[in-house]
Amino acid sequence: MVGKVSATDLERLVFTRLGSADPAVIQGPEYGEDTAAIQVGEETLVVNSDPISLAVDRVGTLGVMVACNDVAASGGTPRWLTNVCILPEDGERTLDRITHQIDEAATELGVQVVGGHAEYSAELSRPLLSMTCIGTTDRYVPTSGAAPGDLILLTGEAGIEGTAILASDFHEELDGQVEERVLSNATDLFEKISILDAASVLTSHATAMHDPTEGGVLAGLVELAVSSSVEFAVERGAIPVRPETKTLCAAMEVDPLRIFGSGALLATIPEAEREAALAALADNGIPATVIGRANAAPDDDGRVLLDEETLASPVEDDLYDLWE
Repeated sequence: MVGKVSATDLERLVFTRLGSADPAVIQGPEYGEDTAAIQVGEETLVVNSDPISLAVDRVGTLGVMVACNDVAASGGTPRWLTNVCILPEDGERTLDRITHQIDEAATELGVQVVGGHAEYSAELSRPLLSMTCIGTTDRYVPTSGAAPGDLILLTGEAGIEGTAILASDFHEELDGQVEERVLSNATDLFEKISILDAASVLTSHATAMHDPTEGGVLAGLVELAVSSSVEFAVERGAIPVRPETKTLCAAMEVDPLRIFGSGALLATIPEAEREAALAALADNGIPATVIGRANAAPDDDGRVLLDEETLASPVEDDLYDLWE
């Protein structure tokens, strides 16, 4: 079994076992919510943890970017990082590479590593990095805030992170199938993973935001819709996909909408906010597309209607099969 734990198992085995309740917790663990929100004095802390284990070539870069993205997608400003890094026995060079990547990415985003843990394990053949990001906000934006009538916005394009991973981790398989220029452009997409600017612009307009990661844009849409108990009507053709993504996904026979999606941001906004939100994004040079609308869901069972397909359960990432 690979991928996220099902919503049913989370409800049964995780969400019922949370220890003592604390009134300072504004948002605790729920399906689709990537962050917690904790009231501390006049500030709200936003906290996220995310593991990276498969994208070996840029694990440090992705670890920082993905954790910070989740905090930003909740309306927060990322400030501090901790990490746990578990390495294969001969992993000293790997640790050197990962910590260099972490330092570089953290410096770029203006966040500081404040603690963590590193160790070697004979059981691992590749590194496992778990990153925690902590930030602050004065307006927490949940995943579960979408309402009927809201428009669904996507900033950037689908599959940016997955495209970069394909070009790096599967370079040998793609060599000869895809022009080197395309592979180089795709690898450069590691520099397009951050959504901090887009989230900062949309925080004041959005009812809900979500950073699509594992399972891509489709997984992100399902998590938004289900956690908000609404129905999303989305057309596949409305979702922007970069040429490099189309080329690499066709070569590896994966769906661009079902591969790691960091680099894009999903948000729902009221119809009345459409003009202001799109104008603010354009003023900041951030591409954005309206890809659908939220409607009332029958029996409050959240789901996504993608053309003729109905999605209501977690979406497995197509890249997992390639790593087997």
